[in-house]
Amino acid sequence: MNAPIIRVFVVVLVLFGVLIAFTARWTVAERAQLQDNPLNRRALIAQQRIARGSIEAAGGEVLARSTRRRDGTYTRRYPQDGLFAQTVGYSYLIPGTAGLERFYNGRLTGRDEGLERTLRRLQGKRDQGDDLRTSLDADAQRVALQQLAGHAGSVVALDPRTGRVKVMASTPGYDPGDLRSRAGTARLNRAPGAPLLNRATAAGYPPGSTFKVVTAIAALDSGRFTADSRVNGRSGVPISGVPLSNAGGQDYGEITLTQALTSSVNTVWAQVGERLGPRTMERYMERLGFGEPPPIDLPRDEVRASGERCADELAPATAGCVDIGRMAIGQDRLQVTPLQMAMVAAAVANDGKLMRPYVATSAIDPDGRTTLRNEPELLSRAMRPSTARTLTAMMTQVVREGTGTAAALAGIDVAGKTGTAERDPSRNITQPWFIGFAPADDPQIAIAVTIESTIGGFGGTDAAPIARAVMESLLR
Repeated sequence: MNAPIIRVFVVVLVLFGVLIAFTARWTVAERAQLQDNPLNRRALIAQQRIARGSIEAAGGEVLARSTRRRDGTYTRRYPQDGLFAQTVGYSYLIPGTAGLERFYNGRLTGRDEGLERTLRRLQGKRDQGDDLRTSLDADAQRVALQQLAGHAGSVVALDPRTGRVKVMASTPGYDPGDLRSRAGTARLNRAPGAPLLNRATAAGYPPGSTFKVVTAIAALDSGRFTADSRVNGRSGVPISGVPLSNAGGQDYGEITLTQALTSSVNTVWAQVGERLGPRTMERYMERLGFGEPPPIDLPRDEVRASGERCADELAPATAGCVDIGRMAIGQDRLQVTPLQMAMVAAAVANDGKLMRPYVATSAIDPDGRTTLRNEPELLSRAMRPSTARTLTAMMTQVVREGTGTAAALAGIDVAGKTGTAERDPSRNITQPWFIGFAPADDPQIAIAVTIESTIGGFGGTDAAPIARAVMESLLR
C-alpha cells in the first residue's frame, strides 16, 4: 500500500474515532445534561406526557404538582403561588425549567429510575416521576417575605449542623403559574426588579461589616490576634495610603478586638486585615467557600461565586487590584451572595465545620421507595473549634450590647453581626445586612438577611429585626 493511501486511511480512521467520541459524549456521558437543557424543547414536549412528581415543603405543603389535561398531557401547578418561586423554579414548555424543577428534572420525570421505569411500563402503569421532599419551612418563609415588605432583598436560613436550607426568600418575587402563557413569560422577563432572579444565590452584593466576621476568623485562627488584642480605633487611619473613617467619624482609641466587633469599628478591622495580609485572608476565604459557587442543589447558572471582582472577573485576595484593608471591612470590590454569608455564620455556629447546603432531603418513587436521600456532608474545617467558640462569644456581645441589639430574642442568646454597605454615598443609599445564629450555646439556625438598597438604612435597624422575626418563627 502506497503512502498517499495510508495517509487517507489514517485520516478517515481519525475522523471515524472523533465521530464515535462525540456520539458517545452526547448519548452517554452528557445525555442527562442535554435532556435537562432548558432550550431542549423536544425533551420538554416528551415530558408533558409524564405525571411529574410533586415537590413538598418540610411540613408536607405541596409546592409543585402536576395535573392532567383532557388530551392526556400534564401541566404544572404551584399551589403556594410565589412562596418559594425562585427556589422551586418552574417547568413549562415555553420558558423551560429552573430551580429545583431543573436540578432534579431526572427524578421528577422518573428518568433516573432506569429499570424500575421499564418494569412499570410493562405492568401497564403510567409514566410517573418521583416526589421530591425538601427542608423548606413554609411558615418561616412567609415571615421572611412579610418582613422584607416588598423591598428588594433576600433572607437565607439554614441548619448549621446539617446544611439543610430552611428559608430561601428573594424579593421581588413572582407567581410561577404566570409562566404558563407566552404573554405571562414575556411580562415577567420585562418586569422591573428582575423577579425571576434568585437573589439568595445569584446576586452579588457588598457585604459591609458582616465580612468582619471573616476577618475575625482569620485573625483568631491564624494565632496572630486574640479576642483581647488591642488595636488603635481612632478615625482617619491611612489604609492603602487613603484615610479611612469610622461611622460618624468616631474615635475609639486603643480597644480590644471584642470591643471593635461589638461597635463595628472600621479602622481596627482594616488594620487587622492589612497586618494579616492577602495570603492569610485568601486562605480563610477559600476555607469558607469564597471563590467557588456553593455546591447547593440548584442549577449551576443560578448560583454565583462570592469574592473580590476586578474588571468584573473573580479575583483572589492576593490580586494587585485588591485593597486588602478595605476588603477586610466588607467594601472594596467584594461581591457576595446571601447564601455565602449564611454559610459563614453557619461555620462559626458549627464549631468551625462548614457543611454543604442543600434543599432536597429525599425522593420517593410511585411505589413508596426512597430513591434519593441527601445526607449532611462536610465541605471544610474552616477554623478550629476554639476559634469558633471565641468568635461566638464576641458575636453574642454584638447582639447583647452592640450594633445588633434589634436581633435579640427573649430568653435565647443570639450571636450576630450587622453590616451597612455603601452603595451610593452621594445619595446616602446603603445596603443593610445581618448575619448570625441562635441559640448561641446550641445553634440550630444560621441566617443572613440583606435589603438591596435603603436611603440611610442600617444593618442594626433594618436587617436585624427581620432576622429576629425569622429566627423566632423557626425556633418556636
